[in-house]
Amino acid sequence: MNPKPSGFDARLDAVPENPGVYLMKDPSGSVIYVGKAKNLKNRLRSYFAKNPSGTDKVRAMISNIADFDYVVVESELEALLLEANFIKSYNPKYNVLLRDDKGYPYVCITMNETYPRIFKAFRIGSDREKGAQYYGPFLGGDLYRALEAINDILPTKKCRKVFPRDIGKGRPCLNYHIGRCVAPCKGDVSAEDYRAVMFDVCSFFQGKYDGLQKTLNDKMVRASEAMNFEVAALYRDRLQALERIMASQKVTFRVEQDMDAIGIHRDAGEICIRKMELRAGRIVGSSTYFVHDAGEEESDVVEAFIKQYYPETVGVPPLILLSAMPEESEALELLLSQLAGRKVKLRIPRRGDGVAFLDLAKRNAAESLHRRVLRVGDTQKGISTALSRLQDLLEMKGTPNRIEAYDISNMGADDLCGAMVVFAEGRPERKAYKLFKLKSVEGQNDYASMEEVLRRRLAHLEAGEWGPEPSLILIDGGRTHLSVARKVLNDFGLQNRICAAGMVKDQKHKTAGLVLPDGSVFSLGKEACQVEENLVLLRLLTAIQNEVHRFAISYQRKLSQKRHLSFKLESIPGIGPQKRKTLLEYFGTIAKIAVADVDTLERAPKISRNDALAIHRHFHRSEDI
Repeated sequence: MNPKPSGFDARLDAVPENPGVYLMKDPSGSVIYVGKAKNLKNRLRSYFAKNPSGTDKVRAMISNIADFDYVVVESELEALLLEANFIKSYNPKYNVLLRDDKGYPYVCITMNETYPRIFKAFRIGSDREKGAQYYGPFLGGDLYRALEAINDILPTKKCRKVFPRDIGKGRPCLNYHIGRCVAPCKGDVSAEDYRAVMFDVCSFFQGKYDGLQKTLNDKMVRASEAMNFEVAALYRDRLQALERIMASQKVTFRVEQDMDAIGIHRDAGEICIRKMELRAGRIVGSSTYFVHDAGEEESDVVEAFIKQYYPETVGVPPLILLSAMPEESEALELLLSQLAGRKVKLRIPRRGDGVAFLDLAKRNAAESLHRRVLRVGDTQKGISTALSRLQDLLEMKGTPNRIEAYDISNMGADDLCGAMVVFAEGRPERKAYKLFKLKSVEGQNDYASMEEVLRRRLAHLEAGEWGPEPSLILIDGGRTHLSVARKVLNDFGLQNRICAAGMVKDQKHKTAGLVLPDGSVFSLGKEACQVEENLVLLRLLTAIQNEVHRFAISYQRKLSQKRHLSFKLESIPGIGPQKRKTLLEYFGTIAKIAVADVDTLERAPKISRNDALAIHRHFHRSEDI
């Protein structure tokens, strides 16, 4: 049994009022939380007050404290560094712990070795502490393209020889003879010369193109002056390859300052942190991390990220943009400045390129979390657990291997439509998605709309042309929406073959629970999601609900755009149905009609001079004709 807080009173009296780091332990002696404080005595006493303040997570942590320890240090900076090391060593349950997205690869350059190697890695290894450099994670085919670029620009080793073991064994390969490797295997290339090449590779991944460009240009000029034109041509080709890379990276921002932006997005019981790097106006890299969402303030998440990420990274920029400022911002700036060897500022941008760059990081965080939610976490085991939990809650006879989800979207009484998405074995099966433009419903009536969509889908069930029979139908909505689905299933005689349930959202429009067949709601709030099987269920339902909503609303917007574009032509005096059809056939799009001049408009069939003037006047009301 845990001792009561009063049991710590005597020990608390002996705690000094110095800066330091404290460790909270559970009855087994495991460290469950690591924190730092300017005044250890005051901070520790605050935890053991009669009515301690804090989030649900903090109160849960306090209830599990059986013992505590602390380390006194000389300054806040020392406390920050020690806290980060302890968190890394103990992985305490109640600290915000970063997990990188293992779905994307990194590049590892083993600068800790005499002859460094370059290879793809799916996680950051312990060799980082010894000097290995990791860059990434890279999205999609970006890693392949980056390595191809390196092969074009720098003479790196591509064979499987191990150095220094294989030096002098065998002849150099073709890559040496065509200038794509310095060939340490020959035995006349020193480790220092080869490492110089690898330092250039590191500069490339750090976005330090200007220095690399100058180095290549200088070598080309020197070779040319020495009349060694073959070598000069080799450096020319490498320089051109680098310049193509630089040109392909669009300069999105006017500022050429180096900066990072830390974007945050929350959903499905997790927080995604996306750090993006801007160097000399170019986006050169990003990193993606996830933490369990236990209700922490965004400023606390940002602080945890800075303390855990930057002490291990390469190249801290002079400016880091945040969406929320940590309480210990001054101490963090001091830590970052020491790591960088120069002054580093934390800032919440208010206008201009800074706001745009931070917004980009936030959008990328949202996209990364969306992708992760669709995967229902990291592994197939998470999907299996979620499907099994869904089966138990709905008391289904078998696993819901084919789930069809439905949603209705409209803009008032206009553009009524519905959508069906399919998840097979817990994964989206996009080729089976269906869209419905509603036919029988007049006005805004979500229940009648849902009934029409379900009846139209189930009418195709026997023929199998829309795929096999679903084991579960999920409706985006509450009890009334679910009752509509159950009525339709009953009318088709499928109530004993196909299960139906509803998906409900909270006030922030996040997935919050499951409406069971009996009408009760199984909540998937923070407390329920302390259980892993409920957390993975929340991720699965969030993935399904987000996907069907996205699919429905994108179709509704498409219908709305089409209606408004049509209206743009209908409102032009003298332009009836036949002339509208002619214009669209001739120009292809409304946008092309809008930018055409009068003479061009007049060249369209059936369009007179007066028609052309009326059309041009419609799209250029503020201009003199």
